[in-house]
Amino acid sequence: MRRRIAAANWKMYKTPQETVRFFDKFKQFPDATDHCEVVIFPAALDIPAAVQSTLETPIQIGGQNIFWAQEGAYTGEISADMMRAAGATWVLVGHSERRHQVCHETDAEVLKKAQAAIAAGLTPVICVGERYEEHKAGKAHDVLIRQFAGGIAGLTEEQFAKIVIAYEPVWAIGTGQTATPQIASEAHKLIRGEAAKRFGEEAAENVRILYGGSVKPENIEGLMREPQIDGTLVGGASLDPDSFAKIVQASRPLS
Repeated sequence: MRRRIAAANWKMYKTPQETVRFFDKFKQFPDATDHCEVVIFPAALDIPAAVQSTLETPIQIGGQNIFWAQEGAYTGEISADMMRAAGATWVLVGHSERRHQVCHETDAEVLKKAQAAIAAGLTPVICVGERYEEHKAGKAHDVLIRQFAGGIAGLTEEQFAKIVIAYEPVWAIGTGQTATPQIASEAHKLIRGEAAKRFGEEAAENVRILYGGSVKPENIEGLMREPQIDGTLVGGASLDPDSFAKIVQASRPLS
C-alpha cells in the first residue's frame, strides 16, 4: 500500500522566528504524524530553523525550488547540493506559480531540476496541472499528458522510483475553488496511466500522486476517500498549525 503524504507549501510566508513558533505548536498534536509522511516546504531562509525545530521528530523538510546546475555564476539561485546541505530532504519542482504565473519554467527545465534533485539525494515532488482556460476548454488531459512527457518521462526507471507527483489544477490554487474528488481522481488515474505506459505497471502502481488546490479541513475527507489520491499538497491552510494538523489527521489510509 502506498503511504500517504501530507505536504505543506508555505510559499513566501513566515520568518525563521514564525517558523519556530509554528512547530512549537504543531508538535503538540499527539498523533499528527503517526499514520502518514509529513513534509513541510518553507521558504529557503527558513529551512535551517525548520530543520532544527523538527529534530527527533518524523517531520521532514523540503525546499520550494532549486536550480539544475551544481554551481556557477547563477546569481540568486540555489543548487540541489546546497539545499541538501541545509538539511532539506525534499524539494518542489515545477510548481504552477513557477511554471505559469511568475517564472514561466518549461517542461524541459522541470526535468533538469528533477534530475538534479535526485542526484543530490532529494526527493522531488514534480507538479503538473492545467490552467483555467485549459480546464474550461476540456484540454486538461492533453496538458497533463504533455507535461508528463516533457517533464517526467525523460527520467530513467531508477530515477522515476524516487519521485512523487502532485496534481495541482491551477484554477483551484488560492481561488477557493477545489476540484471535486471525482475530477481529481480522474486526473490522478490519467497520470498513473501515463506512468504505466512509460515505466510499467508496477512503477505506476507504486508512485505516489498528491492533490493540491485549495485543500482545507472542510474538503480533505472527501478527497481522501478517493483511492487514487495518495495525499495532499496544501497551501494557505498549512500556515496555521491547527488547520494543518486537522488535514494531517484526516489523511489516514482507507480502511
